[in-house]
Amino acid sequence: MTLKTLRLNKRADRRIKAGHLWIYSNEVDTQTSPLKSFEIGELIQIESAEGKPLGSGYINPNSLICARLVSRDSKYVLDKSLLVHRIKVALSLREKLFDSKCYRLVFGDSDGLPGLVVDRFNDVLVVQMSTAGMEAVKDDIVEALVKVFSPKGILLKNDGNGRKLESLSEYVEVAYGEVPERVELEENGVKFLAPVLKGQKTGWFYDHRLNRDRLRHYVKGKRVLDVFSYIGGWGVQCAVFGANEVICVDASEQATEWVHDNAELNGVADKVGTLHGDAFAALKGLRDEGEKFDVVIVDPPAFIKKRKDTKAGEQAYRRINELAMRLLEKDGILVSCSCSMHLQKEVLFDALRAGSRHIDRNLQIIEQGHQGPDHPIHPAIPETEYIKAIIARVTRV
Repeated sequence: MTLKTLRLNKRADRRIKAGHLWIYSNEVDTQTSPLKSFEIGELIQIESAEGKPLGSGYINPNSLICARLVSRDSKYVLDKSLLVHRIKVALSLREKLFDSKCYRLVFGDSDGLPGLVVDRFNDVLVVQMSTAGMEAVKDDIVEALVKVFSPKGILLKNDGNGRKLESLSEYVEVAYGEVPERVELEENGVKFLAPVLKGQKTGWFYDHRLNRDRLRHYVKGKRVLDVFSYIGGWGVQCAVFGANEVICVDASEQATEWVHDNAELNGVADKVGTLHGDAFAALKGLRDEGEKFDVVIVDPPAFIKKRKDTKAGEQAYRRINELAMRLLEKDGILVSCSCSMHLQKEVLFDALRAGSRHIDRNLQIIEQGHQGPDHPIHPAIPETEYIKAIIARVTRV
């Protein structure tokens, strides 16, 4: 296969040589390799300004991140063979980490497959492709997964907003076998039904697995509030871990119904209740009613999706955590999380500090967590580190 060559500007190869995989459009020598000469999703060879090979990858000439490196050996390109190899390498890590077959199997750049995410739910695989390069080899991806796993079903859950940046359409499609509306999974010994067809992202969030497991030391015999609960990942586990009562709050009425299903699945339906509504309004309402909890969990969607959202997002983290602290008993536990890559841990610390001082509380950070090992961090790509989880003790002055 003869591929077109993308040549970089002078010294624009430094990040690539340091380990990064992304190439920005302003780093390309457009005199030698005009971006308009490439097709969206086309496989390419990449070379330095001096003509030295840097490897192979794919390109989207219409995107700010116009190319991504896939292999540093130019003889290997993104095809079924390379996909099978990278998937097997990714699988070998997960098999070392987990006894069950429920985990994030492929985490994009960190597993050498930029733009591809695969979550495993036993014999069902849910796939997300966020780049034109991965979309172009969609059939190869499905064939590679079938070869490695022989699954019962493969779902392409390509309805994320990120696809718009690559000029890709959104769709949800069963690409192989059969996929039910909800699939079974097990996390920390707790069973769930994840709505892979109609739920958020792939239907489940494996990234907080270890952080949720930490709560078994804090919730036994306690009253727990799970804010932004989705289908009960935190709340149902707390009930199984021995909480006396759990209230799950979510803006989606469908999600609250799924919470009850998952509570019943684990025999804790009598311990778990739900509250449907906007989280900020719900917390204010609970405060006005004089409700108190021993543990409050705040795991919101990303308040900062883009850098321009930073100021408003930081204020939102401050507000929601302060509302949560107001609902705690005199000696309570706050679990504060963020999935915003643009929010630095120190800024979240400061939001908690400011909120606690504003309501005259003492705050002690007693544990910190981040994403689980099935979401490995690429040391050259800070964007692959995004989860923050802080467990704090909040007491009266």
